[in-house]
Amino acid sequence: MIARCVILILFCATPPFAASQKLSYEKTMMPLLKQYCFECHGHGKKKGDLALDAWKTETGALADRPTWQRVMNVLEGGEMPPKKKPQPSAAERQLLVKWIDAAVFKCDCDNPDPGRVTIRRLNRAEYNNTIRDLIGVDFRPAQDFPMDDSGHGFDNIGDVLSLPPILIEKYLAAAETIINTALGIGPAKPNLKRFSVDELEVGYNAKQRGDGWVALNSTEEDDLAVTETVAAPGDYIIRVRAYARQDSTNAIRLTFMLDNAPIKTVQVETNQAAPNVYEARIPVPPGKHRLRAVVRRIKDNLSEAEALRWKSGPQQKGAVYVEWLELDRPRTTAPAETRHRIISREPAPGRELDAAREILGRFARRAYRRPVTGPDIERLTGLTSSALQRGADFASALAVGLQAVLVSPHFLFRGELQPEPDNPASVHFINEYALASRLSYFLWSTMPDDELLAHAGRRTLRKNLESQVLRMLRDPKSRALVDNFAGQWLQFRNLTAIQPDERTFPKFDEPLREAMRRETELFFENIMREDRSVLDFLSADYTFVNDRLARHYGIENIEGADFQPVSLRSTPRRGVLTQASVLAVTSNPTRTSPVKRGKWVLDNLLNAPPPPPPPDVPELKEEKVLTGTLRQRMEQHREDPLCASCHARMDPIGFAFENFDGIGAWREQEGKFPIDASGELATGESFGGAAEFLDLLATQKKDQFVRCLADKMLTYALGRGLEYQDKCAVDQITKNLARQDYKFSALVLEIVKSVPFQKRRGDSRSN
Repeated sequence: MIARCVILILFCATPPFAASQKLSYEKTMMPLLKQYCFECHGHGKKKGDLALDAWKTETGALADRPTWQRVMNVLEGGEMPPKKKPQPSAAERQLLVKWIDAAVFKCDCDNPDPGRVTIRRLNRAEYNNTIRDLIGVDFRPAQDFPMDDSGHGFDNIGDVLSLPPILIEKYLAAAETIINTALGIGPAKPNLKRFSVDELEVGYNAKQRGDGWVALNSTEEDDLAVTETVAAPGDYIIRVRAYARQDSTNAIRLTFMLDNAPIKTVQVETNQAAPNVYEARIPVPPGKHRLRAVVRRIKDNLSEAEALRWKSGPQQKGAVYVEWLELDRPRTTAPAETRHRIISREPAPGRELDAAREILGRFARRAYRRPVTGPDIERLTGLTSSALQRGADFASALAVGLQAVLVSPHFLFRGELQPEPDNPASVHFINEYALASRLSYFLWSTMPDDELLAHAGRRTLRKNLESQVLRMLRDPKSRALVDNFAGQWLQFRNLTAIQPDERTFPKFDEPLREAMRRETELFFENIMREDRSVLDFLSADYTFVNDRLARHYGIENIEGADFQPVSLRSTPRRGVLTQASVLAVTSNPTRTSPVKRGKWVLDNLLNAPPPPPPPDVPELKEEKVLTGTLRQRMEQHREDPLCASCHARMDPIGFAFENFDGIGAWREQEGKFPIDASGELATGESFGGAAEFLDLLATQKKDQFVRCLADKMLTYALGRGLEYQDKCAVDQITKNLARQDYKFSALVLEIVKSVPFQKRRGDSRSN
């Protein structure tokens, strides 16, 4: 499906015209379509699965908005008709675009439609953060929840956040554990999680057998892993159920590792009929870590310590077969002040229900992010009363009511009260409590704090919007915008899944993977904290490196594991596009991928995604058939007419970065061949390599990038995909952003002040 965002780019380039200039579909559009389009998309032909001769009248044409989205895309991009075909004049092309804009995507920007956000549950990050701020302890209970689905590039989109039955069970279990731990009641429960091989991070070369087992081959250094974000240091126990297959006299060994550090090596028995369970205790410091079970290759350059650990000498041959991996986490304990945060004072005898009513009301108000009603409080107090009548002590009885709060839809879902929810003509401002929630989940991925709720209660939040947004951006909790917006927009979240081939990229290791991610996090965070121009994402001549990443980049005189700012003026790198995180996630395990890199730029920086390839497009053949450099082989591949149109958009962009290998290191040659990084875009602009392409982006494509970023951030802020009527808001955001020197805070403020963020409308169906 062609992204709606592309259309928003195109609107901005099309000047408005008066109603008196209304164009006729039958008299103006049809002749142009016949002249320039029907040869491939009419008279029974449907190249690209697109036919334009199905409509005989304007009424029929207006009913097919998705098709016009595709037409608008290629027309404005100058990509159609193909270069070898007759071309419409600039005036004719503009007529086509004007009609599509005015007739198909007509918007009244004086009375804009704010759209409607589907009521949605908290995603995993939001749930963890909300529990942290509500209870005061970073429990991270959502680590055991199912993964969230993504839509429009983000995992906070209401339309895709489903509620499977298993998640309801997880909510119930989490509520009990959280409240009992916070209040220090009930028996300690094991914090145990068993992962099937389908739930684990599996090494690239590991072989899934299809029967619930996975084979880790001794010749490939395969692994299974779980990524944990650890709030407090503790001992984790990792277990696997496994057996070995030996292809030599040497025993097969499995090593348990924390990130890239070996902790314990065990010899795996070959008893397939009765596999054993193997385990290791791993002390884990705070932070994000991978706990791994690895079958390691023996190499010639072993350290002395490794040689002692590996006494078998020659290469082990065989495999370890694993059915599951189990993680026994430390039992979570809450500090004494956590209980006091909820129960500020013990009730006097006979006054337990009065105290419960007060405590539950205060807790529910914060958890529900709005005032609570008398009936709300009485229902919760009734649960506590029933527990007291059964003989429970006060804390245990209160826990029943508190747990009910955490499984209430008012806590789990972000809903907004509306005066006329089922009236599509009703457009209104959301109330200030809803505005406080929209703000806090946008910038912090968590509940509003006391200051936001206080402003909402006094109805002064809108009056103080700018000062509150600036305060929130300065707050450490805005780090969530780095993790959850930038991590998905720039896709450095995907670094955990890449597995570069060890033989092709022997220098890649876990410290480098972590450094790649950290560089991009710090770069985005610096632009946000220093309130720099968003154009720095394209052209900044600085970045952040530690000694490991500096060596990878060829930057000298950097020592230590701590990251520090460095100038890039004497290097070929600029902005995010030459950071190793982006270059690595857009590569294949054994080589670069100009297609992936080109598509990444079109998707994430220009909002001009190519359509998906048709199912009958052939794969790029191996070098024995197509010869020369990767560029030459792909040019041969592109000679196929099925491939040419889309590759003409993606490949030139991707080849601009061919001097950066599959893990982002600079190179001058591909094997024995010199690299040619020059190219020409489908819209005619030419460049001589990455530096010139980046200059082109920052100048000639600047407006397109700014609209793209505004579109992405507005999508994330709203929790819904943008519709054609949102063009009015995107127009206003980008216009005002340019007036404010493209400051990061200006982008956030313009989004927060926009009609879609401030208002909503009713619908013809209730949700």
